[in-house]
Amino acid sequence: MAKLFVFRHAQTIDNVNHIFSGKRDPDLTPSGIEEAEKIRDLLKNEKVTKAYTATNKRCKKTLEIVLEPHEGTELVVADPRIRERDYGELTGKNKDRIAQLYPKEYPKWHRSYETSPPGGESLKQVEERVSEFLKELIQNVWQKDVIFICASGNSLRPIRRYFEKMSETEMVSFEHERGKVYEYEA
Repeated sequence: MAKLFVFRHAQTIDNVNHIFSGKRDPDLTPSGIEEAEKIRDLLKNEKVTKAYTATNKRCKKTLEIVLEPHEGTELVVADPRIRERDYGELTGKNKDRIAQLYPKEYPKWHRSYETSPPGGESLKQVEERVSEFLKELIQNVWQKDVIFICASGNSLRPIRRYFEKMSETEMVSFEHERGKVYEYEA
């Protein structure tokens, strides 16, 4: 069986300031670089054959750090289907401030499966594009593949849902643990 190691990008300045990043492209903080280095150290002995990342700087930089001990990885792909959720009009705004201004709407915009933030994507829409990525990935894995996937939090939700057999409610309910690596077989 192939092994998949899935992890969220490391901390950014938007994470620290509770900003809806979405399409924004903040870089890693110094703590984020340390977090990526910890993931790198956890995975340094794996014989990675393929690696996938979202197309934004925070994911690419995290994966770049994690791959430092893995020179010559056969395939490294930046795939836009595993990018962060588009927060539309909320992009760049402070989550705490939005929760104060829109106390009824905020929970739906932030974690509802079907409700999109104004001008943005619902988690259902994110799941649809991430599912296409997963379907293609699984069709193209070899038995001995060791695959790393670095993505943003909302793109990890459907990946974890698929492998952990979560319900919609479970998928939207959690926060990802920083620096945690999820391991699956495909």
